[in-house]
Amino acid sequence: MTPGQERLFNVLGGALICAMLLGWLVSIADQYLERQEATEPAPTPARALAATLSDPRTPETAYLDDAQLDFLDILRGRSGKVAAVFRTPGASLTPSAAPPPDPALSATYETPSGGRLTSEDFTAPPHPGVYTLAVEMDKATRPISDLRVITLVPFAEKRKDRIGLYYLGRWPFERGGAPPRPSYANPSGFIEVTRENRNTPVSAHFKLADFLTKDQFDVWPKYLLLDSRLLDKLELIIDELQAEGHSVEHVQIMSGFRTPLYNHSGGNTAGRASLSRHMFGDAADMFVDPADSEVIARAAERVEAR
Repeated sequence: MTPGQERLFNVLGGALICAMLLGWLVSIADQYLERQEATEPAPTPARALAATLSDPRTPETAYLDDAQLDFLDILRGRSGKVAAVFRTPGASLTPSAAPPPDPALSATYETPSGGRLTSEDFTAPPHPGVYTLAVEMDKATRPISDLRVITLVPFAEKRKDRIGLYYLGRWPFERGGAPPRPSYANPSGFIEVTRENRNTPVSAHFKLADFLTKDQFDVWPKYLLLDSRLLDKLELIIDELQAEGHSVEHVQIMSGFRTPLYNHSGGNTAGRASLSRHMFGDAADMFVDPADSEVIARAAERVEAR
Protein backbone atom coordinates (compact mmCIF):
# COMPACT_ATOMS: atom_id res chain seq x y z
CA MET A 1 0.00 0.00 0.00
CA THR A 2 1.03 3.55 -0.54
CA PRO A 3 1.56 5.72 2.56
CA GLY A 4 -1.84 7.41 1.93
CA GLN A 5 -3.64 4.07 1.65
CA GLU A 6 -1.98 2.86 4.83
CA ARG A 7 -3.15 5.95 6.76
CA LEU A 8 -6.71 5.44 5.49
CA PHE A 9 -6.61 1.75 6.51
CA ASN A 10 -5.43 2.69 10.01
CA VAL A 11 -8.20 5.27 10.42
CA LEU A 12 -10.93 2.87 9.28
CA GLY A 13 -9.53 0.05 11.39
CA GLY A 14 -9.41 2.26 14.47
CA ALA A 15 -13.00 3.39 13.92
CA LEU A 16 -14.16 -0.22 13.62
CA ILE A 17 -12.38 -1.20 16.85
CA CYS A 18 -13.95 1.79 18.68
CA ALA A 19 -17.43 0.83 17.43
CA MET A 20 -16.96 -2.76 18.61
CA LEU A 21 -15.69 -1.59 22.01
CA LEU A 22 -18.68 0.74 22.44
CA GLY A 23 -21.11 -2.03 21.56
CA TRP A 24 -19.41 -4.34 24.04
CA LEU A 25 -19.68 -1.73 26.85
CA VAL A 26 -23.36 -1.08 26.08
CA SER A 27 -24.07 -4.81 26.19
CA ILE A 28 -22.36 -5.17 29.58
CA ALA A 29 -24.26 -2.20 30.99
CA ASP A 30 -27.57 -3.55 29.71
CA GLN A 31 -26.95 -6.95 31.32
CA TYR A 32 -25.98 -5.25 34.60
CA LEU A 33 -29.19 -3.18 34.71
CA GLU A 34 -31.33 -6.22 33.98
CA ARG A 35 -29.76 -8.08 36.90
CA GLN A 36 -30.28 -5.07 39.18
CA GLU A 37 -33.97 -4.85 38.27
CA ALA A 38 -34.41 -8.58 38.85
CA THR A 39 -32.91 -8.39 42.35
CA GLU A 40 -34.20 -4.98 43.46
CA PRO A 41 -37.14 -5.18 45.93
CA ALA A 42 -40.51 -3.77 44.93
CA PRO A 43 -40.79 -0.04 45.67
CA THR A 44 -42.49 0.92 48.90
CA PRO A 45 -45.51 3.26 48.77
CA ALA A 46 -43.33 6.01 50.24
CA ARG A 47 -40.71 5.60 47.48
CA ALA A 48 -43.38 5.47 44.81
CA LEU A 49 -44.98 8.66 46.14
CA ALA A 50 -41.60 10.39 46.36
CA ALA A 51 -40.90 9.48 42.73
CA THR A 52 -44.26 10.92 41.73
CA LEU A 53 -43.71 14.13 43.67
CA SER A 54 -40.26 14.70 42.19
CA ASP A 55 -41.17 13.89 38.58
CA PRO A 56 -41.71 17.22 36.76
CA ARG A 57 -43.91 15.47 34.19
CA THR A 58 -46.39 14.41 36.88
CA PRO A 59 -49.64 16.45 36.90
CA GLU A 60 -49.91 18.62 40.00
CA THR A 61 -53.02 16.82 41.25
CA ALA A 62 -51.73 13.28 40.69
CA TYR A 63 -50.41 12.78 44.21
CA LEU A 64 -53.47 14.36 45.85
CA ASP A 65 -55.46 11.26 44.92
CA ASP A 66 -52.87 8.88 46.33
CA ALA A 67 -53.95 6.81 49.31
CA GLN A 68 -50.99 8.22 51.23
CA LEU A 69 -52.73 11.63 51.31
CA ASP A 70 -56.28 10.56 52.08
CA PHE A 71 -56.00 12.30 55.44
CA LEU A 72 -56.17 15.66 53.63
CA ASP A 73 -59.50 14.86 51.96
CA ILE A 74 -61.41 14.98 55.24
CA LEU A 75 -60.21 18.58 55.73
CA ARG A 76 -62.03 19.60 52.53
CA GLY A 77 -65.37 18.45 53.96
CA ARG A 78 -68.13 16.41 52.38
CA SER A 79 -68.47 19.01 49.64
CA GLY A 80 -64.76 18.76 48.86
CA LYS A 81 -64.78 22.58 48.61
CA VAL A 82 -63.57 23.74 52.04
CA ALA A 83 -60.31 25.63 51.48
CA ALA A 84 -59.16 26.49 55.01
CA VAL A 85 -58.23 24.67 58.20
CA PHE A 86 -58.55 26.54 61.52
CA ARG A 87 -56.33 25.37 64.38
CA THR A 88 -54.92 26.69 67.65
CA PRO A 89 -51.10 26.92 67.76
CA GLY A 90 -49.51 23.47 67.87
CA ALA A 91 -52.80 21.59 67.42
CA SER A 92 -52.88 18.58 65.11
CA LEU A 93 -53.77 19.44 61.55
CA THR A 94 -55.57 16.13 61.05
CA PRO A 95 -58.71 15.32 63.05
CA SER A 96 -58.85 12.08 65.01
CA ALA A 97 -61.34 10.63 62.51
CA ALA A 98 -58.85 10.95 59.66
CA PRO A 99 -56.30 8.26 58.80
CA PRO A 100 -52.83 9.21 60.10
CA PRO A 101 -50.37 10.61 57.56
CA ASP A 102 -47.50 8.49 56.30
CA PRO A 103 -44.56 8.88 58.72
CA ALA A 104 -42.34 9.73 55.74
CA LEU A 105 -44.42 12.85 55.01
CA SER A 106 -44.03 16.25 56.63
CA ALA A 107 -45.92 19.52 56.37
CA THR A 108 -44.27 22.71 55.19
CA TYR A 109 -45.91 26.05 55.94
CA GLU A 110 -45.12 29.35 54.28
CA THR A 111 -46.26 32.81 55.34
CA PRO A 112 -47.14 35.59 52.88
CA SER A 113 -43.83 37.27 53.83
CA GLY A 114 -41.85 34.20 52.80
CA GLY A 115 -41.22 32.65 56.21
CA ARG A 116 -41.04 28.86 56.16
CA LEU A 117 -41.76 26.24 58.82
CA THR A 118 -41.69 22.44 58.75
CA SER A 119 -43.78 20.12 60.91
CA GLU A 120 -42.98 16.41 60.81
CA ASP A 121 -46.10 15.51 62.80
CA PHE A 122 -48.53 17.82 60.93
CA THR A 123 -49.23 20.26 63.74
CA ALA A 124 -50.29 23.85 63.16
CA PRO A 125 -47.64 26.61 63.20
CA PRO A 126 -46.94 28.15 66.62
CA HIS A 127 -47.75 31.71 65.58
CA PRO A 128 -51.16 33.04 64.47
CA GLY A 129 -51.53 33.75 60.77
CA VAL A 130 -52.51 32.44 57.34
CA TYR A 131 -50.16 29.83 55.89
CA THR A 132 -49.92 28.04 52.57
CA LEU A 133 -49.41 24.30 52.90
CA ALA A 134 -47.08 21.92 51.08
CA VAL A 135 -46.34 18.24 51.58
CA GLU A 136 -42.71 17.18 51.61
CA MET A 137 -40.98 13.82 51.29
CA ASP A 138 -37.30 13.16 50.67
CA LYS A 139 -36.79 16.81 49.68
CA ALA A 140 -39.51 16.53 47.03
CA THR A 141 -42.15 19.20 47.70
CA ARG A 142 -45.57 19.71 46.20
CA PRO A 143 -47.85 22.60 47.23
CA ILE A 144 -51.44 21.98 48.31
CA SER A 145 -52.85 24.94 46.44
CA ASP A 146 -56.49 24.51 47.48
CA LEU A 147 -56.00 24.49 51.26
CA ARG A 148 -54.83 27.19 53.70
CA VAL A 149 -53.86 26.57 57.31
CA ILE A 150 -54.97 29.38 59.61
CA THR A 151 -53.53 29.44 63.13
CA LEU A 152 -55.82 31.12 65.66
CA VAL A 153 -55.11 33.81 68.20
CA PRO A 154 -55.80 32.08 71.56
CA PHE A 155 -58.93 33.16 73.43
CA ALA A 156 -56.73 34.09 76.40
CA GLU A 157 -55.36 37.02 74.38
CA LYS A 158 -58.67 38.83 74.90
CA ARG A 159 -58.35 41.51 77.57
CA LYS A 160 -61.19 43.72 78.86
CA ASP A 161 -63.52 42.43 76.16
CA ARG A 162 -61.17 43.25 73.30
CA ILE A 163 -58.01 42.26 71.46
CA GLY A 164 -55.95 45.29 70.55
CA LEU A 165 -58.41 47.97 69.45
CA TYR A 166 -61.10 45.55 68.34
CA TYR A 167 -64.01 45.12 70.76
CA LEU A 168 -65.55 41.67 71.05
CA GLY A 169 -67.61 41.70 74.23
CA ARG A 170 -68.16 38.71 76.51
CA TRP A 171 -69.39 35.27 75.65
CA PRO A 172 -72.51 34.06 77.51
CA PHE A 173 -70.68 31.87 80.05
CA GLU A 174 -67.39 33.74 80.21
CA ARG A 175 -68.20 35.15 83.63
CA GLY A 176 -68.93 31.68 84.98
CA GLY A 177 -71.69 29.13 85.06
CA ALA A 178 -72.03 25.88 83.18
CA PRO A 179 -73.00 26.10 79.51
CA PRO A 180 -75.99 23.92 78.53
CA ARG A 181 -73.82 22.09 75.98
CA PRO A 182 -70.10 22.01 75.17
CA SER A 183 -70.81 23.92 71.96
CA TYR A 184 -71.66 26.98 74.10
CA ALA A 185 -68.31 27.02 75.90
CA ASN A 186 -65.85 29.85 75.29
CA PRO A 187 -64.17 29.66 71.85
CA SER A 188 -60.64 28.30 71.67
CA GLY A 189 -59.34 31.15 69.54
CA PHE A 190 -59.94 33.72 66.82
CA ILE A 191 -58.95 34.19 63.21
CA GLU A 192 -56.98 37.43 62.90
CA VAL A 193 -58.24 39.23 59.79
CA THR A 194 -56.12 42.02 58.35
CA ARG A 195 -56.56 44.32 55.37
CA GLU A 196 -54.05 42.13 53.56
CA ASN A 197 -55.54 38.69 54.24
CA ARG A 198 -59.28 39.48 54.32
CA ASN A 199 -59.77 38.10 50.79
CA THR A 200 -58.23 34.72 51.64
CA PRO A 201 -60.52 31.98 50.22
CA VAL A 202 -62.02 29.72 52.85
CA SER A 203 -64.12 27.65 50.43
CA ALA A 204 -65.06 27.61 46.76
CA HIS A 205 -67.56 30.49 47.09
CA PHE A 206 -66.50 32.35 50.23
CA LYS A 207 -63.61 34.35 51.69
CA LEU A 208 -62.77 35.53 55.22
CA ALA A 209 -64.25 38.99 54.71
CA ASP A 210 -67.69 37.54 53.95
CA PHE A 211 -68.16 36.49 57.59
CA LEU A 212 -66.84 39.55 59.47
CA THR A 213 -69.06 41.36 61.95
CA LYS A 214 -70.47 44.49 60.34
CA ASP A 215 -69.05 47.03 62.78
CA GLN A 216 -65.83 48.89 63.68
CA PHE A 217 -65.13 49.43 59.98
CA ASP A 218 -61.88 51.35 60.44
CA VAL A 219 -60.38 49.03 63.07
CA TRP A 220 -57.78 46.49 61.90
CA PRO A 221 -57.01 43.76 62.55
CA LYS A 222 -60.43 42.31 63.22
CA TYR A 223 -61.17 38.97 64.86
CA LEU A 224 -63.47 36.27 63.59
CA LEU A 225 -64.90 32.87 64.53
CA LEU A 226 -65.67 30.53 61.64
CA ASP A 227 -66.46 26.82 61.75
CA SER A 228 -65.31 24.80 58.74
CA ARG A 229 -68.46 22.65 59.07
CA LEU A 230 -70.54 25.76 58.35
CA LEU A 231 -68.51 26.38 55.18
CA ASP A 232 -69.04 22.77 54.16
CA LYS A 233 -72.79 22.98 54.66
CA LEU A 234 -73.08 26.25 52.73
CA GLU A 235 -71.21 24.69 49.81
CA LEU A 236 -73.44 21.60 49.95
CA ILE A 237 -76.53 23.84 49.81
CA ILE A 238 -75.14 25.56 46.70
CA ASP A 239 -74.46 22.13 45.16
CA GLU A 240 -78.03 21.08 45.97
CA LEU A 241 -79.48 24.19 44.32
CA GLN A 242 -77.43 23.57 41.20
CA ALA A 243 -78.41 19.89 41.13
CA GLU A 244 -82.06 20.99 41.19
CA GLY A 245 -81.48 23.17 38.15
CA HIS A 246 -81.23 26.54 39.90
CA SER A 247 -78.48 28.77 38.57
CA VAL A 248 -76.28 30.26 41.28
CA GLU A 249 -75.20 33.63 39.93
CA HIS A 250 -74.40 35.40 43.18
CA VAL A 251 -73.96 34.24 46.77
CA GLN A 252 -73.87 36.64 49.70
CA ILE A 253 -73.49 36.19 53.44
CA MET A 254 -75.83 38.77 54.92
CA SER A 255 -74.82 37.98 58.50
CA GLY A 256 -71.97 35.71 59.53
CA PHE A 257 -70.02 35.98 62.76
CA ARG A 258 -71.39 38.41 65.32
CA THR A 259 -69.31 39.45 68.30
CA PRO A 260 -71.28 39.25 71.56
CA LEU A 261 -71.10 43.05 71.70
CA TYR A 262 -72.71 43.40 68.26
CA ASN A 263 -75.21 40.59 68.85
CA HIS A 264 -76.61 42.39 71.91
CA SER A 265 -76.46 46.00 70.78
CA GLY A 266 -75.34 46.43 67.16
CA GLY A 267 -77.58 47.04 64.17
CA ASN A 268 -81.14 45.73 64.24
CA THR A 269 -81.27 43.41 67.25
CA ALA A 270 -84.88 42.27 66.69
CA GLY A 271 -85.18 38.50 66.72
CA ARG A 272 -81.63 37.82 67.89
CA ALA A 273 -81.22 35.09 70.47
CA SER A 274 -79.10 35.75 73.56
CA LEU A 275 -77.30 32.46 72.81
CA SER A 276 -77.17 33.05 69.06
CA ARG A 277 -74.95 30.59 67.22
CA HIS A 278 -73.67 33.54 65.19
CA MET A 279 -71.49 34.34 68.22
CA PHE A 280 -69.80 30.94 67.88
CA GLY A 281 -69.03 31.07 64.18
CA ASP A 282 -71.26 28.21 63.04
CA ALA A 283 -74.31 30.12 61.79
CA ALA A 284 -74.84 32.38 58.80
CA ASP A 285 -77.66 34.06 56.92
CA MET A 286 -77.14 33.38 53.22
CA PHE A 287 -78.77 34.81 50.10
CA VAL A 288 -78.42 33.12 46.71
CA ASP A 289 -79.45 35.05 43.61
CA PRO A 290 -81.78 34.34 41.82
CA ALA A 291 -83.32 31.63 44.09
CA ASP A 292 -85.96 32.76 46.58
CA SER A 293 -85.80 32.05 50.30
CA GLU A 294 -88.19 29.08 50.24
CA VAL A 295 -86.12 27.32 47.56
CA ILE A 296 -82.94 27.90 49.59
CA ALA A 297 -84.62 26.68 52.79
CA ARG A 298 -85.79 23.45 51.16
CA ALA A 299 -82.29 22.85 49.76
CA ALA A 300 -80.82 23.38 53.24
CA GLU A 301 -83.32 20.92 54.75
CA ARG A 302 -82.42 18.25 52.18
CA VAL A 303 -78.73 18.72 52.91
CA GLU A 304 -79.38 18.50 56.66
CA ALA A 305 -81.45 15.35 56.21
CA ARG A 306 -78.54 13.64 54.47
